[in-house]
Amino acid sequence: MESERNGEKMSKQKREKNLLAFTGATALVVLAVNLAITAFNSHRRKNKKKDLKGSNVRVSLSASEILKLADTVIAKSKEVHDAVASVPLDKVTYMNVISPLAELEAQQFPLVQSCVFPKLVSTSDDVRKASVEAERRIDAHLLSCSKREDVYRVVKTFAARGEWTTPEAKRYIQSLVRDFERNGLNLTVTKREEVQRLRTQINELSLRYVRNLNDDSTFLLFTEAELLGFPPQFLESLDKSENGKFKITLKSHLVAAVLELCKVGTTRRLVAVAYGKRCGELNMSVLESLVELRHKFARLLGYSNYADYSIDLRMAKTSSKVFEFLEEISTSLTDLAARELMVLKDLKRKEEGELPFGIEDLLYYIKRVEEQQFDLDFGAVKQYFPVSLVLSGIFKISQDLFGLRFEEVADAEVWHSDVQVFSVFDLSSNELLGYFYLDIYKREGKYGHTCVAALQNGALSSTGARQIAVALLISQIQKDIVGHPGLLRFSEVVNLFHEFGHVVQHICNRASFARFSGLRVDPDFVEIPAHLLENWCYESFSLKLISGFHQDITKPIKDEVCKSLKRWRYAFSALKLKQEILYCIFDQIVHSAENIDIEELFKHLHPKVMLGLPMLEGTNPASCFPRSAIGFEAACYSRIWSEVFAADIFASKFRGDGLLSQYVGMQFRNKDVSLVLAPGGSKEPIEILSDFLGREPSIQAFVDSRAEYSL
Repeated sequence: MESERNGEKMSKQKREKNLLAFTGATALVVLAVNLAITAFNSHRRKNKKKDLKGSNVRVSLSASEILKLADTVIAKSKEVHDAVASVPLDKVTYMNVISPLAELEAQQFPLVQSCVFPKLVSTSDDVRKASVEAERRIDAHLLSCSKREDVYRVVKTFAARGEWTTPEAKRYIQSLVRDFERNGLNLTVTKREEVQRLRTQINELSLRYVRNLNDDSTFLLFTEAELLGFPPQFLESLDKSENGKFKITLKSHLVAAVLELCKVGTTRRLVAVAYGKRCGELNMSVLESLVELRHKFARLLGYSNYADYSIDLRMAKTSSKVFEFLEEISTSLTDLAARELMVLKDLKRKEEGELPFGIEDLLYYIKRVEEQQFDLDFGAVKQYFPVSLVLSGIFKISQDLFGLRFEEVADAEVWHSDVQVFSVFDLSSNELLGYFYLDIYKREGKYGHTCVAALQNGALSSTGARQIAVALLISQIQKDIVGHPGLLRFSEVVNLFHEFGHVVQHICNRASFARFSGLRVDPDFVEIPAHLLENWCYESFSLKLISGFHQDITKPIKDEVCKSLKRWRYAFSALKLKQEILYCIFDQIVHSAENIDIEELFKHLHPKVMLGLPMLEGTNPASCFPRSAIGFEAACYSRIWSEVFAADIFASKFRGDGLLSQYVGMQFRNKDVSLVLAPGGSKEPIEILSDFLGREPSIQAFVDSRAEYSL
């Protein structure tokens, strides 16, 4: 961490002096701060900037340099594709067809990312615009490459020979062929043109659906009495109409606030109905057209429906498997969800009499029960999570679990003075595994969400040399100011653990091909390691490791708060999950069957899944469900899928004595013992998990965890 002004330095030195007095569990934090993470007690030199050995990522490019690099990347890619396409079909070999394409992917990925990631983090508007333009040019080029029949013909000819050098090479070659054929290159020219026409129409309609929602400017007006329950400062932040009423727009954060805080049932219902009516007829016709076009598109490519096309590349493999999974989860949680709903109905009866309980009441009464049953003041909890302490704890846990060593790279070239760079070494061999950048503090123009971006994928070159992995973790955390350390909300702590799971996943990947490396794994699988690491946010041992009262960090969070956080995690989780499953089932049905009355389908599914609760009269959730329109169509189930299997891994291998077991952690990480992080996308995910667990993955641990901490 960069040294601060004198006052901050004195405050920091005082905190570090306090650290030396730690004993027991909190002494582990000292190890993390003083030994593993030099970030918190190092001073950077101001002069020469270091290059990162083995990294081809370029930072601090100007706008013109970004555009020049993008053009260079495109030119080199065209050159390689032209060379591969020119190979006579009777002369194709692994070395003149497959190896050049694999090398190109590995070498160009960090250069492409060097052009693209500045749009997320740069302080310069010109640089961000250039980054967006560079991405547009590169995407257009990659799209043209995916349609090259000459390259496809050569790759297909080699694949037909079946001359695999390794199982991973076989998988890589098959993925090349598959990607070309999912673009229709195995079809006649007429059908191929139809595939491209349909894809263009689908993209246009998807964007129109989302644009309609973004452009919606509907608002409702309420008096202060009708918004009873809102904190005064929240009311002050709202716009007012000419008659003095408060404006509630239908933006998700405001709607959620009303449904969670407002004590007036009629207000909650009015807002929920208006939210569910957004873009009703307009988006309904768009979605109906979208679904129809998607089915036509899938059938042209040889699939029976769009869901099977979408899921074919995922761990689930088929739509029928997804239906089976969702039904099993939903059925297993029905009794628990029914008990949760009864608690909410009883509370509403006490507060509002015999008024019927509606779907619009869920968030409000869940929060009311949580206030009554959990002694949790999240404002007070925040005081125990200084940023530096949480980061040191995350590093310490990851280091001990996965046999890693983190070391800050002083004087590395970065795009902003707040950014830190860390080397990651294997603890036993001292091998450099990769690097990661931390860009976690708030600033203007920066991407607003916590996420991880892969900047360079690990891979093996044709000479056997390994290209190391480089990652970037972005967040928007309030920075320390003099006398006031940056403090994290508990949700931010969980987010950091989740995203650091992706960092570890990216760095520890040992796949031979860049295509299978880092975060380029099965979409149903990619979130499992991140969901797994979240569990350490709810265990007393690790909570004490990452916490300390900001005015005296020798005082970790209290035992009773740890217990409350764990119970709170699963409060009403069955009922909340039922609501998510409802949308997932809807998404699967419309993308696996044709001629469905979309509006009637939701009316039918809602009471069936939600324990008799009817859909709000006049609403049409299908018209304002963007995940089904773009990005997650036929794949909305994936978040639940990854969370379920992460729960299985945690309960089976880590829970209890395994919380800091390097033996188990190394099994999870290391290719020489087991196969979870190391192989990346080079093996089937179900095979990877089964190898690690010693059996097929199960939903039982996920279901049991909810039942164990039920009210």
